[in-house]
Amino acid sequence: MANTSVHNISGFAKLPGHVQDFMRYQHCRSFPVLLSIPGKCGGAQESSSIFLLLAIKSSPVNYERREVIRKTWGQERTFEGAFIRRVFLVGVAPRARDAKKLNQLLRLEQREHGDVLQWDFRDTFFNLTLKQVLFHTWLVEHCPGVRFIFNGDDDVFVNTDNVVRFAMATQGAQEQHLMVGQLFVNNSPVRLQRSKYFVPMQLLASRRYPPYCGGSGMLMSGFTARVISRESQDIRLFPIDDVYLGMCLEKAGLLPASHAGIRTMGVGVQANEDSFDPCYYRELMLVHRFVPYEVAVMWQAIHEPQLLCGRRVGIF
Repeated sequence: MANTSVHNISGFAKLPGHVQDFMRYQHCRSFPVLLSIPGKCGGAQESSSIFLLLAIKSSPVNYERREVIRKTWGQERTFEGAFIRRVFLVGVAPRARDAKKLNQLLRLEQREHGDVLQWDFRDTFFNLTLKQVLFHTWLVEHCPGVRFIFNGDDDVFVNTDNVVRFAMATQGAQEQHLMVGQLFVNNSPVRLQRSKYFVPMQLLASRRYPPYCGGSGMLMSGFTARVISRESQDIRLFPIDDVYLGMCLEKAGLLPASHAGIRTMGVGVQANEDSFDPCYYRELMLVHRFVPYEVAVMWQAIHEPQLLCGRRVGIF
């Protein structure tokens, strides 16, 4: 049910329609599950055998992205003894005429791959936080023992081998807090109405966001994922999903950290150098953004036995 009291907030009527919609339904965080995979981690008791869960935010229409990820960096496999599993996180296409066809597509994907988590809410940019919160709730119920979670978008290239190696190097005898990505500190809310990231004062009066990792890709421990699930129960939904995760960490007294191998703003090479050189990607963990054919080409290139490189980036 819509919260009609938001109409009494000063300036509400002048806000963009999508912001008004978010505020009307900001309190809603319980939605029917349309596609579920409760056994993805072998059940709650067996989930500690899963080393890395790839939780990939996707929109229903992005079929080609999901398909190439399944064949490349998102393969369900064992790497150096680590079990890797994959889930795609989706809502419902905003337009009803698209939703019927795309829901049918997702059911076909589910039948073939068993890797789609879908809830009955509109899959929009401002609902990414809702998607995140619902995933963390699912995780605590069905996959509580997973060691690490890679959480990111479907338009990134991930060197999963390096993600596993890095995660293995960080783990101690006791599970502990970890969230690494491209770190943003002292960022301010965007007050420009025409921006995709526009956040009005009515949603957040603060002039500063807490530290957070860019949402296109981050790695967190199972411990941290459970902390986020717990803290999110007392924090109102906020339309920028990566900032919201930073809010959850701040409430718990935890900080995210930077990792030079996660490049959410592109690979970051000199203008005269080839930004598609596999020698860079062999040493990185993530680069945003890639189209599907580039993902396929690069995954093959970094696994080419004849690939000869000097140490180009020096991350691993």
